[in-house]
Amino acid sequence: MHTILGANGIIAQELSRALAVHESNIRQVSRNPRKVNQTDETFQANLLDGKATSNAVAGSDVAYLVAGLPYNTSVWQEQWPRVMRNVIDACKQHRTRLVFFDNVYAYGQVDGVMTEKTIFNPTSKKGEVRAKIATMLLDEMRSDDFQAMIVRAADFYGPGAMQSFPYATVFERLKAGKKPQWIGNPNTVHTFTFTPDAGRALALLGRAPEAYGQTWHLPTTKEPLTGADFVRLACDQAGRTYTLQVAPRWMLKLIGVFIPMLRENEEMMYQFEYDYRFDSSKMESAFGLLPTPYKLGIGMSMGSAT
Repeated sequence: MHTILGANGIIAQELSRALAVHESNIRQVSRNPRKVNQTDETFQANLLDGKATSNAVAGSDVAYLVAGLPYNTSVWQEQWPRVMRNVIDACKQHRTRLVFFDNVYAYGQVDGVMTEKTIFNPTSKKGEVRAKIATMLLDEMRSDDFQAMIVRAADFYGPGAMQSFPYATVFERLKAGKKPQWIGNPNTVHTFTFTPDAGRALALLGRAPEAYGQTWHLPTTKEPLTGADFVRLACDQAGRTYTLQVAPRWMLKLIGVFIPMLRENEEMMYQFEYDYRFDSSKMESAFGLLPTPYKLGIGMSMGSAT
C-alpha cells in the first residue's frame, strides 16, 4: 500500500497518477480525500491528530507526506511540528517508509546553486519552520529501524497547478488577453519544477530502496531562465507579442486574494529579487530521469489555464 498524506493537491494528484502505473493499492488521506485513480482507497484523517494519523498509515509500505498547510506563519509554527511528529511516530509504529516532500525555504537566500548539500540558513520565519521539521526528520533518519527520505522541488508550474505563481500571473492573464505579470526583478534567474516531473520522480523514489536515508532534488531544468525569459516563452506559446508588467509590492496583496502563497510573501521576496538556481543533477545521474524542457512544459501549462 502506498499512502498519500495530503490528498487533493496538485503534487498528490501527479504522484497518484504516476504511482498507478506500477501500483494498484493507493490510499488518499486528507480531511476530505478524493480518488485520483478509480481503484484508489480514501481515508479521512486530520494529520494534527496522532491517533488518526496512525490509523491512516496502518498497513502502508510507503507513506508520502505531501500535505500543505494554510500559508500563514503562525499556523506553520504551531502545526507543522505537530504534523511531522505525528507522521514520524505513525511510520515508526507501523514500520512504514516515509517520503517527505519539502521546499527550499530552509536554505534561505543562496549565493549560487542549491544542491542537496546546501546548508540550512533560513532567512524567513517560514524557512525557520521548514528547517526545524526537516532537522527533526533527519535526526530520526539516523535510526536503524526507520527508513525515510527528504525530496525537494523548486517553485511549481504545470497543468492544473492553480496555486502556483505562474498560473495566475502569467498563464491565466495571457488566456484572458491581459499583460502577464511578474514580481521582484524579472532579470534574475528563477528555476521552476514542472509538476508532472515531480510526481513521476516521487513515485520512482518511493519505490527505490536505495533512495532512502538521503535527500533528493527532483528533476528540474537547469536552463538559467530569468523571469522575463519565462514570460517570453509563455507569450510565444500563446501567439502573443512579448510584453511584461512588473507588479509593485503593493500589488502582491491584491494578487494574494487569488494566490495564497503571495498573501504573506513579503519575507520570501528574496526568492524573486536574487537568482534562484536549483540543481537536480544527483537524481538525474542516479536514475536517468530528466526534466521536461521549459518550452514544452509551458505549452502544456498554457493549454490547461482557464
